[in-house]
Amino acid sequence: MTSSPSSSSRTVVVTGAGSGIGRAIATTLADRGWRVVVTDVNAAGAAETVAALAGGAERGHESAHLDVTDGAAATVLADDVADRLGLQAWVNNAGISAMERFVDVSPEQYQRTLDINLKGVFLCGQAAARTMIRTGTQGSIVNTASMAAKQGRVPFLSDYVASKFGVLGLTQAMAFELAANQITVNCVCPGFVATPMQSRELEWEARLTGSTPEGVQKSWIDATPLARLQTPDDVARAVAFLVSDDARFITGEALSVNGGAYMD
Repeated sequence: MTSSPSSSSRTVVVTGAGSGIGRAIATTLADRGWRVVVTDVNAAGAAETVAALAGGAERGHESAHLDVTDGAAATVLADDVADRLGLQAWVNNAGISAMERFVDVSPEQYQRTLDINLKGVFLCGQAAARTMIRTGTQGSIVNTASMAAKQGRVPFLSDYVASKFGVLGLTQAMAFELAANQITVNCVCPGFVATPMQSRELEWEARLTGSTPEGVQKSWIDATPLARLQTPDDVARAVAFLVSDDARFITGEALSVNGGAYMD
């Protein structure tokens, strides 16, 4: 196996990094010396993220269009990045949500949620792992799960819960098999994160409960012992730890980053 390169020469791919948590992860890793390949199904959003990173394109940051449900495209991307720049870490962050009562979730919504949130992690995880094995890289893979990966007591998100429970189990399975190649695999489990996705969820839950977005938001803060909404940066700092040398002997873990909203 090859030895770990210095942080200034490390390259990480982040999926779903055109906005929200993914953009925060890309920003934090760039600030800590990583070269970041920002990917998103929204190519313009990915390019905007790169433009805002420390040093921008001059530091070697890149953007690329990636549909995480396209395993062949993920493989091409992983191989290209590894052969040109080296690939030391991959963050599977892309995800979606939609709120609806369990009995009203359509088969199409269920399938789309699992395709992006779970199948996307599976296919991109395969691409990253195969490339790291081929190049003999002792790399790190981090998957974005959710507080909803550890409890089903989450209203109106049954398809999302199913997908994120799957991510947690997949993370453990990946970690167990890839340990032989010294590739660590972990996931982060955020809580109530203030993002554009959360803004939509506030509207949806308010509609479904007869409340208001402000009332729903207050209930989320009240459910969080640290008494505030989580920021994308809170998640990003946890990811930065999991891809760092400090976490080289941590694998198969689901790190709760939720201000105490769910404790296990």
